[in-house]
Amino acid sequence: MGLYTTDEIIDALFKAWSFQSSSKWSKDNPANGQCGVTALVVHDLLGGKINKTVLPSGWHFYNVVNGTRIDFTSSQFSEEIFYRDVPSNREEAFQDTNEEQYRYLKERVLDDLNYMHEENRP
Repeated sequence: MGLYTTDEIIDALFKAWSFQSSSKWSKDNPANGQCGVTALVVHDLLGGKINKTVLPSGWHFYNVVNGTRIDFTSSQFSEEIFYRDVPSNREEAFQDTNEEQYRYLKERVLDDLNYMHEENRP
């Protein structure tokens, strides 16, 4: 795993998700539309693989790290997800976002994670 825990990453993501990281974002459902961009940022942080599964609304992207499925954006759905674990990649996940949204989210998440780590230094 990387420098950060999954708990730290999810905290940073929830703080960073906004209309700037997905046009589908809302206060009531902050994870909405964030799957592609989030999978890319998590891939940058933790490595592993990007997988996808088909849902009624289209493809849903998430990560697999050390053989464990990590889906930070599953809260956007009210129905249960039946994962198909279809192998995907960064190029496909990028089709769900754009460079500006990706840069924004990565920058905000890294800023928050680095701030958390600086605060915890002795």
